[in-house]
Amino acid sequence: SIIDRSELGQPGRALGKERWAGVVDTVGSHTLANACASTLYRGTVAACGLAGSSSLPTAVMPFILRGVTLAGIDSVWASLDDRADAWRLLARGVDTDRLAAMTTRIGLDGVIAAGEELLAGRRYGRTLVELS
Repeated sequence: SIIDRSELGQPGRALGKERWAGVVDTVGSHTLANACASTLYRGTVAACGLAGSSSLPTAVMPFILRGVTLAGIDSVWASLDDRADAWRLLARGVDTDRLAAMTTRIGLDGVIAAGEELLAGRRYGRTLVELS
């Protein structure tokens, strides 16, 4: 199912209805807090970005009552070998035809408009910015 970002992007409850076993969050702030609050018992939330904010306005309830794990993803200090291994593992599960079908290519001059479309909820999939 698709969840509108507005559903997770606002302040929520300290503990919500269990909805998912695992989460990969690139936003932070209320989105990350709500993801943790709605994670199943012993589920894991991976935080790998802070597109919304670096804050984490949450309580400890998901962690002490459900055993939720909040795992940070460190891509800054990861070795080149570790990065290459990660990309090899990810590549095994990627259907390149489907990936290509959901990828839009734009030039650098289209970034502002694409960002506005993204914020308005009118852009989906992947956007590749070509610099040449």
